[in-house]
Amino acid sequence: MSSEKESESRKLGSEEISREFKTLVNSSDLHYLNHLQHTILGRLQDSNAVLSHFNDFSQHCFAEISGDIARNTRVLKSVKSDLDYIFQKLRELATVLLINIKGAFNGDGHAVPSV
Repeated sequence: MSSEKESESRKLGSEEISREFKTLVNSSDLHYLNHLQHTILGRLQDSNAVLSHFNDFSQHCFAEISGDIARNTRVLKSVKSDLDYIFQKLRELATVLLINIKGAFNGDGHAVPSV
């Protein structure tokens, strides 16, 4: 019984607060705010649709080029390995020249041109 009275009391209090609030706020302002909320909702839905489309487009583009990216990555790794080998051999040759030919290089490590 007391819970029914509490519920009824809350309902009456809520209705009274609603009536008082309605007297404080202009109804045209409420309609304007409602219109703005609907406008914002529409824009957010449009933005969401555009972003979803862009995500699908990006996924499609990535699927198209991922094979090329993987292949180019392998090529670059191979080129790096080849260049590392070439420079290692050049350093070995420079060491052999330095040991066998006195004065083959000047102090900064560059070859001295023969005249």
